[in-house]
Amino acid sequence: MVRKMGVKVTDAFIGLGTNLGNRAEQLRRAVAAMAALDGSDLVAVSHVYETPPVGPTEQASFYNAVVHLRTKVEPMPLLAQLRQIERSAGRPPIGQRTKWGPRELDLDILLYGDGVFEQADLCIPHPHMAERWFVLRPLADVAAERRHPVLGRQISELLTALEVGGDAAASGRGHKVDLVLATASNRPERR
Repeated sequence: MVRKMGVKVTDAFIGLGTNLGNRAEQLRRAVAAMAALDGSDLVAVSHVYETPPVGPTEQASFYNAVVHLRTKVEPMPLLAQLRQIERSAGRPPIGQRTKWGPRELDLDILLYGDGVFEQADLCIPHPHMAERWFVLRPLADVAAERRHPVLGRQISELLTALEVGGDAAASGRGHKVDLVLATASNRPERR
């Protein structure tokens, strides 16, 4: 974390996933919406990966990515901003969702600085991220050297351990998609 004119600025890493509708367009809109969030700046966007669904519900494959934000927004208000972006994409409110079911857009705070945060609606770091290729692979694109605040290992180390010894199906291992969500300057493409 760095201090900037008396305001704490924190690096936050947001996981994105979608498997309904035009997946590429869902991700592009989500990245653009995050770039426009009050109190946050878009730093980087990972590659996009197509991955099989994890969980008991039969459904289409996902597109997954990670966005790196530099933010002055605390975790719970940031979560509220992300949920608004999900709702704008057509995702139903929490009480009307199927657990591990298909979704227009899923936005998760994976890491928030080096913090550990637990409330009923939000756990940081994301509780299962070390077991999920579809989270670690794009996170490694933008934060390979960052350490998991609980496990103490770099994201790249967690990814390698999962790829070498993990269950490919259970971890949601997939492949990179030829899809650009941001330009070389890390700003969303204008179309």
